[in-house]
Amino acid sequence: MRKFILLALMFCFISSTVFGKETYTLSGKVKNAKTGEELIRATISIPEQKVGIYSNTYGFYSLSVSPGIYTVHVSYVGFKTIERKIDLTKNRVVNFELEPSRSNTDTIEVVAQRRDIALTETVAGLEQVNIERFEKVPILLGEKDIMKTVQLLPGVSTTSEGSTGFSVRGGSTDQNLVVLDEATVYSPSHLMGFVSIFNSDAIKDLTLYKGGIPPQFGGRASSVMDVRMNNGNMKEYDFKGGIGLLSSRFTAEGPIIKDKMSFIVSGRRSYMDIMAKAIAPLISDNSMIDDAQFYYYDLNAKVNYDINQNNRLFLSGYTGSDVFSFKDMGNKWGNQTFTLRWNHIFSPKLFSNTTLLYSKYQYGFDLDDDITMETGINDISFKEDFTYFLNPKNTIKFGLSSIHHEFQPGELRSGEEFGNFSLIMEKQKSLESGLYIGNEQKITENFSMDYGLRFSLYNQLGNNSMVYEYDQDNERTDSTYYKNRSIVETFANIEPRVAMNYRLNETTSLKLSYNRISQYMHKLQNSTTESPVDYWLSSSNNINPSDVHQLSGGIFKNFFDNEIETSIEVYYKDMSNITDYENGADIMFNANVEAQVLQGNGRSYGAEFYIKKRFGLFTGWISYSIGRTEQKVGLINDNTWYPARHDKLHDIAIVASYDFTDRLSASATFIYYTGNAVTFPSGKYIIDGEVMPYYTERNGYRMPDYHRLDIGLRWKGKNKGRFHHDWEFSVYNAYNRYNAYAIYFQEKEDNPGVTEAIKVTAFGLIPSITWNFNF
Repeated sequence: MRKFILLALMFCFISSTVFGKETYTLSGKVKNAKTGEELIRATISIPEQKVGIYSNTYGFYSLSVSPGIYTVHVSYVGFKTIERKIDLTKNRVVNFELEPSRSNTDTIEVVAQRRDIALTETVAGLEQVNIERFEKVPILLGEKDIMKTVQLLPGVSTTSEGSTGFSVRGGSTDQNLVVLDEATVYSPSHLMGFVSIFNSDAIKDLTLYKGGIPPQFGGRASSVMDVRMNNGNMKEYDFKGGIGLLSSRFTAEGPIIKDKMSFIVSGRRSYMDIMAKAIAPLISDNSMIDDAQFYYYDLNAKVNYDINQNNRLFLSGYTGSDVFSFKDMGNKWGNQTFTLRWNHIFSPKLFSNTTLLYSKYQYGFDLDDDITMETGINDISFKEDFTYFLNPKNTIKFGLSSIHHEFQPGELRSGEEFGNFSLIMEKQKSLESGLYIGNEQKITENFSMDYGLRFSLYNQLGNNSMVYEYDQDNERTDSTYYKNRSIVETFANIEPRVAMNYRLNETTSLKLSYNRISQYMHKLQNSTTESPVDYWLSSSNNINPSDVHQLSGGIFKNFFDNEIETSIEVYYKDMSNITDYENGADIMFNANVEAQVLQGNGRSYGAEFYIKKRFGLFTGWISYSIGRTEQKVGLINDNTWYPARHDKLHDIAIVASYDFTDRLSASATFIYYTGNAVTFPSGKYIIDGEVMPYYTERNGYRMPDYHRLDIGLRWKGKNKGRFHHDWEFSVYNAYNRYNAYAIYFQEKEDNPGVTEAIKVTAFGLIPSITWNFNF
């Protein structure tokens, strides 16, 4: 590690000498004056020098220029711009606190801000979510859900109705890296995928990388969803929450030591079980309801301590679970994450972030308290990230990471009634490491690049157990005993990343990016719907890591003084060693499951069209994606190309919001997409009077096309001192279309020789109401 840091610093020193002339550095942090929260990607610029930079994820900035007295501009969307004269004849540390640009009537003022961010941002396929704006989108049961809103963006497609599972540019759901305060979240959903685990009151920022993924991220082949929690109000205590039809939530935050140390605690719980028990007396047979438990809960907590100008500590965690049980049978699944971070400023130009992480996902069920099953995955990881602000034209990032994975394929146990048996699958262990360096460089006034290199290393580790090898007939051919954490197999890959932006004029830019990413973990799924029993598998001596090359490019153009943003992007992905099952594969509690996993090639290509209005009373966007995702795996479909399960040709989303007054606003969302690929029986045969279906083609059929309209209305009550409240009314599926959630086949009761298709619908028209408060 020391050698790597020394080499990186030597590179920085050599580069700085090339630029030659004497400079001084202005550095510090940009914060929200009302709460003390750091502002991510605030713009700090010096117009006289025509230079500028963004604050990083922790609000830190560093800008080096020749000696002089300059006017410094600091701006952030939704905040009043600061202009300050600063004498830069020596290094200066200056912290800026920006006031929210709201008047006493709680309306947003027109302020100077970076309105052309879509043109100046180097990386294409980057979406930064404005949490406040996205909260206006009407969604299922009135539950605010950032992941549902992300699915309305171009290139992002939902896997099934209501689900938080998503596919990005033809990638499968396991190719999305979802992190909460840098800790991996393996199953970011509740209610079998209908609600995400992210409580909007606890979330500060969300960034989605679809293309041009920076080298500091690795391990997932399609996208990165980087979610950051609020740090807690440093200035005053604040309480907020909401009561809806599905769940209620409450958040408390405030200073432990004013301007030095703060906390935030946010909880959410659904109460379907409580409502069911309330109506149980009205039902004649209510025995199942009396014993039922079905709910989910989340708890987010964070403490941050600003030790001094150069050191800051963050401690954050999340725990959440789903509980679903009736009488003698119960299921429980959930996530836990833990993040300990230390920010340190070595010098005005060198910023570091040291992180220790823990992540756990676990699924289990019990039957009559006599049969229990558990499965899951545990991670412990360490990261060291450095940012070196070489000069206004070069920001160098480098670092390393290491993750210890422990896969628990399954433990099945029983008590005396079932013979005290146990079936324990061997745990899998692995070590995933990465080393990276990258540079954000402004080469000329109109041309900028983000480029870098990541070296990834993956070690399959022993666990005091046998490791097997298989032949083409899935028969064991050899076995070797490996001690705990001894190396079984090693994979190493070089992953180049590059993104370019060429500004044609004040309103138009061209972007191009290329990624190569290796993925060492694979999720086995029986459907496109997110499920708690999805099975994670490590790359091993029998399963190779997936390798994805993505090339994407586009043209971005703004109109009417950057009021309207438009873009057209195209992409092509080449995928190798993607996974699928052989026909009739048995996943759960199969010691030879690796033998039934097939690997092959995939390809995804398409175009994305996007038009967005960011400012004014009327805001919204229209996105349209057209694409294909195909794969050729093993002998499936006679070794020919066939559609992936998440393949969709057309995907359209229209989102609109209008502020009628300071207190009343309305919103609407329309969604249309073609049905995803599915495998249906091609015929049937009868054996001993039993009708048996047979299948001839994998994913050879299509679900029906899907469309729906959601509408919402938001009314703000009159403020009473610090107390604010509002009501949200929404209607999901406003014209009550019965979209197909699943289709199954059965014999007609009145004509057993005829098979009929039965459509299962998840939702019809669903109204909802939510009361939100803040004080």
